Amino acid sequence: MSHRTPEPFATSRLAALPLRVDYADEMAAVLAGPALHTFTGGAPETPEALRARYARQTAGSPDPGELWWNWVLRAGDGLVGYVQATVRGDRAEIAWVVGVPWQGRGYAGEAARGLVAHLRGAGVRTVVAHIHPEHAASAAVAAGAGLARTGEWEDGEERWELGV
Repeated sequence: MSHRTPEPFATSRLAALPLRVDYADEMAAVLAGPALHTFTGGAPETPEALRARYARQTAGSPDPGELWWNWVLRAGDGLVGYVQATVRGDRAEIAWVVGVPWQGRGYAGEAARGLVAHLRGAGVRTVVAHIHPEHAASAAVAAGAGLARTGEWEDGEERWELGV
């Protein structure tokens, strides 16, 4: 698994496209809902701040043993969110975000299942996510993608895992 940049993948309704800095303007609008930060803290980022973050993310991890794979999610003609994976060997830590206007349509679950399948196809054997204990929607997404609670905690979030 030596790909510095991720390969695109698709589900029935979503195209997962490798992150590019020029997605920042559209993604700033997608991620503008303050409700997205209820469980993670922070506030919506400006297009400029996203451009800077995307430049760092697309440059990749300074650790040569770690891959930063980030995708934006396109549904129809527009972006609706993103998925990401930090890959180290045959282990990946994943996350997903769908903008508020597109929530409740099953996109997060579809994206997470697609991401897990894509990672498995790339040789990942263990997939991990960290979920806030009060975030029932993310817990449902994780469970739907095959991850299970481990009972382990880190920074106030529960570790979910899918192993071999």
